[in-house]
Amino acid sequence: MHDIGKMGVPDHILFKPGKLTDEEWCIMREHPTYAFELISPIAYLRPALDIPYCHHEKWDGSGYPRGLKGEQIPLAARLFAIVDVWDALLSDRPYRQGWPEEKVLEHIRALAGTHFKPEDVDMFLRMVSEETEEQ
Repeated sequence: MHDIGKMGVPDHILFKPGKLTDEEWCIMREHPTYAFELISPIAYLRPALDIPYCHHEKWDGSGYPRGLKGEQIPLAARLFAIVDVWDALLSDRPYRQGWPEEKVLEHIRALAGTHFKPEDVDMFLRMVSEETEEQ
């Protein structure tokens, strides 16, 4: 559901095998706003609206669609953003192969303080470590 707004993005952009142009990125960056417009009229989905609307905001304020910064970003969206990056980088995409788990973990660590709240990253890394130990 977090990417439901991508229904408003043309398929030629969504499934493009190469890099997006600046113009295509402008269109792609609208998907959280499209999600807000689709979901907000549905009363029972409103409690979950922060995730599709704010999961591309960044801790340093450089995200989209609203440029929220720090604690302005709702907790659910901040936590989901880490999981979204985790899943996206592990998964094969039309434009690249999925990354190995350790490379993804290193990348997420490197984004602490800019893309993500450092304490949120620490919590996520502890959870992944605990999950690995249990297996």
